[in-house]
Amino acid sequence: MTAIDPTAHLTAEQIEELGRELDAIRDEVIADRGEKDAAYIRKVISVQRKLELVSRGVLLFSFFPPAWVLGTAGLSVAKIMDNMEIGHNVLHGQWDWMRDPKIHSTTWEWDHVSPSDQWKHSHNELHHTYTNVIGKDNDLGYGIMRVDEDQKWHPFHLGQPLWNFLNACFFEYGIAAYDLELGKNLHKRRRKNPEFRARAKAVGRKIRKQVLKDYVIHPLLSGPSFLTTLAATFTANLVRNIWTHSVIMCGHFPEGVQVFERRSIRGETRGQWYLRQMMGSANISGSKAMHFMTGNLSHQIEHHLFPDLPSNRYAEVAVKVRALFEKYELEYVTGPLPKQVFSAWHKVFRLSLPNRKPKAGTPDHERELVTA
Repeated sequence: MTAIDPTAHLTAEQIEELGRELDAIRDEVIADRGEKDAAYIRKVISVQRKLELVSRGVLLFSFFPPAWVLGTAGLSVAKIMDNMEIGHNVLHGQWDWMRDPKIHSTTWEWDHVSPSDQWKHSHNELHHTYTNVIGKDNDLGYGIMRVDEDQKWHPFHLGQPLWNFLNACFFEYGIAAYDLELGKNLHKRRRKNPEFRARAKAVGRKIRKQVLKDYVIHPLLSGPSFLTTLAATFTANLVRNIWTHSVIMCGHFPEGVQVFERRSIRGETRGQWYLRQMMGSANISGSKAMHFMTGNLSHQIEHHLFPDLPSNRYAEVAVKVRALFEKYELEYVTGPLPKQVFSAWHKVFRLSLPNRKPKAGTPDHERELVTA
């Protein structure tokens, strides 16, 4: 929430016209989807599976340092690919139009402790509907961080840089926790709720499956390399978690990205929803390889506008979307990864502290602007 609305210069008619122009961009891509796109995702899945298989094979000999380094690096990349460019996007339904039961949002399960059906509810249905709306979007601060100066400060927030770091290291478990809305459901009465208990059991089963695969079966198959393979798998999961967390942070929290009050979305039109996605997201600039490794979430603005479009089309869509930002005199928040990471972490630290009181007599319009 900002003291000055960066969209105040737009009329209601302009906002709806913006919505129609964005609908036209989406419709154009949908009409153009075809075999080239299908071949892309099939190739990515094939490469990911082969890379994971080869990397796990190399780690059978991980007591040799070169094999440990090579296998760990390969497994880290394979896990990132599975979560980012494949799992996240398949579960968004980006490839459902192919009618391939093996690459469909209703059948896909990923290398993650959060069951896909629970993640789809919290992410697709809640986060993408209520993007950056405080109290409605669970992705905004993950329920453990203060994300806006208008939020009441508590001493607990002093630790939010630490909470955020720990969340980054064990990000897949953090995702599973807030998919369960664990914070509010830990109350004794809520814990007895049959629906919550069923979802908690599903998460427990998925965690056991992941732990068994990564930390028992594969290390045991390595024989004398048991401990080094165990360490390699832990390292690969750590790298994947920190990378994923960093990409998500860069897309939602850098300076210049807006947050919104609940009342601001009452009676929201299609054009207003589009505008909120534009102002509530940030991109990461970089090479094609970097875009691929982020699951094309480096095009976070375009993803929030069109979450069901194939991720390989975001780069071409971004050119048209950026032109609309310029046409309507809106800020297109983007920057290289180091800059966006620094900006997001700077905000985490800044908002961990209580608000600085404005000097006596300072007019409201001259006080520090609040962005998220």
